[in-house]
Amino acid sequence: MNIKVRICILLHFLFFFQPLFAQREEISGYYKIKKNYENRLENDASVLPLVQKFINKARHEKEYAKLVEGYKDGLLFSISADRKLKYADSALWAAKLTRDDDLIGRAHTSKGIVYYFHLKKYNLALQELLIAYDYSQKSGNQYDKNKVLYLLGVVKSYIGYYEEALIIFRQTKVFFEEESAKDQHSNLVYGNKRGYYNTLHQMAVCYRNLGHQKLADSITDVGLSGIGMDKDYKQEKGYFLKEKGISEFNKRDYTNALNSLQEATLDIAAVNDFSWMTVCYSYIGKTYKELGDKDRSLRFLRKVDSIFDTHHFILPEVRSSYELMIDHYRESGDLKKQLYYTKQLLKADEQISRDFKHLSSKIHREYDTKILREGKSLLEKKISREVWLTRIWCTLTVGLIIILLFRYRREQQIRNKYLSLERKILSAHAPGEINGIKETPENNISAETKIRGDLLRKLQEFEDRYEFTESGLTLGKLALRFHTNQKYLSSVINESKGMNFNRYISELRISFITKKLYNEKKYLYYKIETLAEECGIASRNNFSDLFFQINGIRPTDFIRKRLADITNEEVKKGNNRETPDK
Repeated sequence: MNIKVRICILLHFLFFFQPLFAQREEISGYYKIKKNYENRLENDASVLPLVQKFINKARHEKEYAKLVEGYKDGLLFSISADRKLKYADSALWAAKLTRDDDLIGRAHTSKGIVYYFHLKKYNLALQELLIAYDYSQKSGNQYDKNKVLYLLGVVKSYIGYYEEALIIFRQTKVFFEEESAKDQHSNLVYGNKRGYYNTLHQMAVCYRNLGHQKLADSITDVGLSGIGMDKDYKQEKGYFLKEKGISEFNKRDYTNALNSLQEATLDIAAVNDFSWMTVCYSYIGKTYKELGDKDRSLRFLRKVDSIFDTHHFILPEVRSSYELMIDHYRESGDLKKQLYYTKQLLKADEQISRDFKHLSSKIHREYDTKILREGKSLLEKKISREVWLTRIWCTLTVGLIIILLFRYRREQQIRNKYLSLERKILSAHAPGEINGIKETPENNISAETKIRGDLLRKLQEFEDRYEFTESGLTLGKLALRFHTNQKYLSSVINESKGMNFNRYISELRISFITKKLYNEKKYLYYKIETLAEECGIASRNNFSDLFFQINGIRPTDFIRKRLADITNEEVKKGNNRETPDK
């Protein structure tokens, strides 16, 4: 079977997904929806609309077991960890509605996996998995029981309880090894083999951290020889190569260590397991340092910091990466980078203390918190305060100048637009003109011309009586009022006014209200909504936009400028009255 199909059938990044039995699913509405996405890869968010359709159907029909299935599909195909957690919560809610202990237990397992694998919140993962284990004990399902046991072992291993984790792993190793040897459906064999290899990997990690390197090496060799060149287990092979590379590094076999670790990163990166990626990067960085290649060493050590910065997670095992970078930049005299990585190491220690309380007291530290804080303080004093103050002062000055220039330029533009508009308001139409169209003598004109002229006079009366301020005025209403048809009226307006009906009405209304604002002081104190109503425009926003489009200035700016002009004029008049005649 194609590995992509298998990965989608099994649980994301690990072996523990509910086994797919070789039973033909009943042709149903659910099947018709699911067949469109069931073979897609995990984290393929493009299928989520189909998953939502599945969920909606199950919710509508109150098929709670199907609803659990839908939410688990959402978890599988979501990209972000937060969204996966929301789907896990929903699956748990739906499972409780079924009152099926198996489904409830598996839902707690799924939520625990999200906490453990995606969010790296091990204490929360542990709580969910302990609940799931209680449910698996009730059901008697050995597969469920062992997959939960495996996860409990993984969490215990991560937080430093290696002896307790090994007791669990020895039990799950036997179960998965025996199950994978049975003659059963290929998907079950595949799932159990992944369980077996993942258990071996975790055992190797525990033995290495307990100082039993030979046992760890032996288990790693068993895993690698078992997988061989089988591409179905590339992820597991990557984990074993990681352990092999670490062992070779500790034995000072740096060339082989580099080869093993670099090959491991290819397989581990493919599943975005950033926690083990940081371990690979850290050891590759250390290996290059031992081989004398400082540039490459720093490049990989900085990748550890990049992942920590992105995910706010760090394994105690890679803490030494920061110590190496601090040493390097202290020796090279780069105080800024030395200070930066000192701060990062302090953050890392805080994170480790929260996530790995059991391990934090056992980590060998070249730099403890007190030394780091003292070093940070000294570095900050060495980096000239005057330089920073000067930079801040320059930044503020430049920023202030830019703001002032922008405001000055904007005020100039507003002033110019206002003056231009003022000249326009003060200018009057020549006699006998209708918006620039000369009246034609009545003698020797055709009937059509006479009709057109009559319509133009009606338009002039329409303008003179300010009928355009009527709210809700349309071309149809005006045509009916003028006893003509819409098409002909529209044609006359387009030809005589040089614009369509909507623009014509808008310009009349804005021109009307602009003159009112200029000539009648009381209008300057009206709200924008009131001004809009006065000229027949229903919306405040539409009024402001039209005012700006036609006049080139916002109504608020025009009002401000006009009030300033009136105040200046009143001051001048007052001064003139106070000046005695000579």
